[in-house]
Amino acid sequence: MDFSLNEEQQQLRRTVRDFAECEIAPKVTEWDEASRFPSEILPQLAEMGLLGIIFPERYGGAGLGYIEYVIAIEELSRVDGSVGILVAAHNSLCANHIYKFGTEEQKQKYLVPLAQGKKLGAWSLTEPEAGSDAAGTKTTAVRQGDSWVLNGAKTFTTNGHYADICVAMAVTDPGKGHHGISAFIIEKGTPGFRPGKKENKLGLRASDTSEIVFTDCRIPACNLLGRQGEGFKNSLAILDGGRISIAALALGMAQGAYEAALRYAKQRRQFGRSIAEFQAIQFKLADMATQIEAARLLTYHAAWLADREDGRFTKEASMAKLYAGEVAVRVANEAVQIHGGYGFIKDYPAEKYYRDVKLCTIGEGTSEIQRLVIARQLLGKANA
Repeated sequence: MDFSLNEEQQQLRRTVRDFAECEIAPKVTEWDEASRFPSEILPQLAEMGLLGIIFPERYGGAGLGYIEYVIAIEELSRVDGSVGILVAAHNSLCANHIYKFGTEEQKQKYLVPLAQGKKLGAWSLTEPEAGSDAAGTKTTAVRQGDSWVLNGAKTFTTNGHYADICVAMAVTDPGKGHHGISAFIIEKGTPGFRPGKKENKLGLRASDTSEIVFTDCRIPACNLLGRQGEGFKNSLAILDGGRISIAALALGMAQGAYEAALRYAKQRRQFGRSIAEFQAIQFKLADMATQIEAARLLTYHAAWLADREDGRFTKEASMAKLYAGEVAVRVANEAVQIHGGYGFIKDYPAEKYYRDVKLCTIGEGTSEIQRLVIARQLLGKANA
């Protein structure tokens, strides 16, 4: 068993870390305070190949794998989770859905500009009354001649206001439950398609999260993505990769919070010495570092399985997402505690990590849903 990264992977980590520390870190507070989407760094992310990192070069991607993808998301999120989730939603959800289930024509028309970073992607599954129960989707798509007409609304769509291409689920066969849901590709500027309310969030405030609204939105019949009625089933496969993304997001933010706490503990002096010399603080740091390393092993194992492409990795992706997300919350909580009163103010990074990490136990399936997914896999009830 070889747990080491090769030279190319180590170089990728150094490159993304340098970029994050030099180009993102100085602007994190500004973006967070203003809830401002970091549009200005999109060209740099594209130039580095991070907006198409997991796609083959023939489709404009970097031709790398999920191990490299996890490295990139981890290093971006170590500095700012908002940038990490922006890149994650674009890659593993929108673009990946087209890559996995699109026709060759759809890949050439939509995946290539997404992978090149010339266009930004969004993916819409959740609705106000269809969260964990995604099969409760109410948005409809009705076939009219050579078109589909979409009506309804989605919520919690990452990149919603800024995306050029959106993949969305809609009911095409009422009465068939999740077997009646299909996926569609919608381009920005299509009449009847618009972003709705931008959410005012607790954390990850520079990431755009919004509603998506369809009002008699007419799209070509060829924009059906995958087979009719298989949109929900295909979404579950896409979420396997998405959960690796969230695990990497959590891992990066946990690492950032831990490093901030470690620096502070060495600098902060009480009773004539640094607080890092007190056993109470040492035990916290030891537990934080150990839990992060365990989360890293789970996350990289899931990524390794995804790269093998010889079967589903549902259980491992859910385990990684569940554990890494909950570890990130615990680590960020302890980072605030180590900072004491300074952990409660915005002059120090601990409070932002504390706000940001909570999303990792909620997004792309809550911790409770992850436990349900894992249990069904263990009990052989995955298709029940």
